[in-house]
Amino acid sequence: MPQMLARPSRRPATYEDLLAVPEHLVAEILFGELVTHPRPAPPHAVAASALGHELGPPFQSGRGGPGGWIFMDEPELHLGEHVAVPDLAAWRHERLPALPKTAWIETPPDWACEVLSLSTAVYDRDEKRLIYAHAGVAHLWHVDPILKMLEVFELRDGKWLLLSVFRDNADVAAPPFAEITFSLGMLWPLDVSPSAQTGD
Repeated sequence: MPQMLARPSRRPATYEDLLAVPEHLVAEILFGELVTHPRPAPPHAVAASALGHELGPPFQSGRGGPGGWIFMDEPELHLGEHVAVPDLAAWRHERLPALPKTAWIETPPDWACEVLSLSTAVYDRDEKRLIYAHAGVAHLWHVDPILKMLEVFELRDGKWLLLSVFRDNADVAAPPFAEITFSLGMLWPLDVSPSAQTGD
């Protein structure tokens, strides 16, 4: 298991604290700390939506792929003492055969994806990676819409192993969805190269 980070002594945040957060903010409880941040900016939201559009049909619906998965946008995950909200998450059907009746899910996903932004990257790369590893999430993707980059991690012996880094418009075929290939450029469809903007 990965080593957990020490945190300053303070009253741990409660779920009631989380529920009191205004609805226009995303709220999480990470190592007892209530963490809030604004809803995603447009490049973040477009990248997350586009990735779900690429993976959902083949892996959830079985159109052009094996099916057998269930995808969710921004699910509220209760992982032990932590409440984490990834941008995207997916479960194999055999691990989540039915949806819970609660507003949250206690079964760790098989795959989580964080779309990095200035307000979330420090938590995505630090606390949330530790939490996902400790919960046994097998696969983690980090998408950076500013750098136009995808990092693919796999959990091995309780630690994250960086398998691949894809950039710009690269063709992506990566675990746990290596059965298909898609263009990373689909995640930033409105971006225009500097040469195109200047006419060079």
